[in-house]
Amino acid sequence: MELKTIENKYDDVDYKIKIISPEFTCLCPGKPDQPDFATISITYVPDAYLIELKSLKYYLGGYRNKEIYHETVTNKIKEDLVEKLEPRYIKVRGDWNVRGGITTIVEIEHKKEDWNKDPKDIEIRSTEHTSTSR
Repeated sequence: MELKTIENKYDDVDYKIKIISPEFTCLCPGKPDQPDFATISITYVPDAYLIELKSLKYYLGGYRNKEIYHETVTNKIKEDLVEKLEPRYIKVRGDWNVRGGITTIVEIEHKKEDWNKDPKDIEIRSTEHTSTSR
């Protein structure tokens, strides 16, 4: 599924968006009978475009039957989002479930060269909603 964007009607304001996908899956390379599970978190400061969430859902679901390493898929997600959104800032984090007694966390960031702000100064103030289902 192709990632789709929508116009950011507030592109004159720096604000942060956080998207969490707690049920991401792909397959372990060389062992396709062993799925890998992760929570993928995407945090970004948009510029002209926002990600259309339904397309993101299908895009992430497209990895379900792909054999791919944790580091590769996390970086690929970031690359694809940067290409489509051209965000001021983006961070993609993969929190991978334990495999063989080891937990892997992969985190990658990108910042537009002409954006001179610190993304830490833009806060998401409320974290009261922690439900992963409706």
